[in-house]
Amino acid sequence: MNKLKSPADAISAIKSGMTIGIGGWGPRRKPMALIRELLRSDVSDLTVVAYGGADVGQLCAAGKVKKVIFAFVSLDFIPLEPGFRKARESGAIEVTEIDEGMMLLGLRAAAWRIPFIPTNIGLGTDVIVNAPEIKVIDSPYDDKAWVAMPALKLDVALIHANRADRRGNCQITSPDLYMDDWFARAAEQTIVSCEELVETEFFHAGDEARSVHWERSQTSAVVHIPGGAHPSSCSPHYGHDVGAFKAYATAIAEGGFSDYQREVIGASEADYQRSAGGLEKIQALPLPVY
Repeated sequence: MNKLKSPADAISAIKSGMTIGIGGWGPRRKPMALIRELLRSDVSDLTVVAYGGADVGQLCAAGKVKKVIFAFVSLDFIPLEPGFRKARESGAIEVTEIDEGMMLLGLRAAAWRIPFIPTNIGLGTDVIVNAPEIKVIDSPYDDKAWVAMPALKLDVALIHANRADRRGNCQITSPDLYMDDWFARAAEQTIVSCEELVETEFFHAGDEARSVHWERSQTSAVVHIPGGAHPSSCSPHYGHDVGAFKAYATAIAEGGFSDYQREVIGASEADYQRSAGGLEKIQALPLPVY
């Protein structure tokens, strides 16, 4: 029952050509340390499913991605994520752009092991025009048409949690769970990085178990990496790092992601955190106010 692994051992489950889902939302609670470990690997030709941020952008900039299925890829204060934007504008990647609600339904269909979920989301829009693989079907009960949102089946999901134990119980105490529980259930394997590693008894106290949103059987590996969401935020531990995001955007604008990867991401997470000013600096980042 001990699922605790090193970053490299956990990421070794991802092979070229797989479909991966990435939890979090834009610049919020992204499993960036796991993404950085993936950047250091020789994995390529990935299909990525995400409400994306720098996770998607950096994988695209490094040439790891074949296709992105997304509802948005944004850093919020930088509306179009620079690495993703450059890859899309150059035609380096395939894309399927869908509505946020359609992505949620696609994850639910995969989690429920059904081929699709009917919805009226997307009807009459260019979402359907530009994604011919998504079909419109007739209802067997009336004369209405429905979008048949296909299951978004994932080989591996990557998620960052606030706390976890060695058995795979994971706790998210951020104000918004986003769709992380559906990513976990839609995947054949789920790799979770966490800020704090706790004993199982921690979840027996008070209301702690109320923030455990998926079954431990869904968790394949736990990786303890404090600061592992940086430069995205991980409320209530720390906010997002505007300066780090700007430095990354500048590197993309100047055409030098390989230099950024060598000088900033480095050969290990310890290298990366040193380049970011250390864990104490990361944990001191103020939480954003929305």
